[in-house]
Amino acid sequence: MQPTEDLVFRVSGVAESPARFRAQTRRFTVLVDEPEELGGTDEAPNPVEYVLIGFGGCLNVMAHLIAQELGFTIRRLEIELKGTLNPDRLFGRSDAERAGYKQIEVQLRVDADADEATLQEWLARINDRCPVNDNLSNPTLVTISVTSLQEQQPVT
Repeated sequence: MQPTEDLVFRVSGVAESPARFRAQTRRFTVLVDEPEELGGTDEAPNPVEYVLIGFGGCLNVMAHLIAQELGFTIRRLEIELKGTLNPDRLFGRSDAERAGYKQIEVQLRVDADADEATLQEWLARINDRCPVNDNLSNPTLVTISVTSLQEQQPVT
């Protein structure tokens, strides 16, 4: 099997307020906001909720793809995600804990024409192949840079 080319996904956007961000990806506009108690207007999910939404969406795609590969039908799939984080680092109160999720719990509830052994194989393959699960479970190289809008030259 020959390796395929890498897929590249892009998102761009603009801050509409300190808590609100309007993003564009492909032909979609997505709003990110915070709840009122965190300084937003509560008009959209916040960034850490989008992480869970993206994870759930990826699990859904992988679950159906792998079920097809294993030869069974999913009649209904419910996915529940819960993430726990300590906000102290986020708000600059302490650096004792990391800023991101300390734990993410996922519960898949499935109605399918598969036995328990097949469902366990299905789950193992989902865990192994879901790109968002991989990003959340393993270090990913992230590079952040800044460019002044006044000069349009990278700031070093």
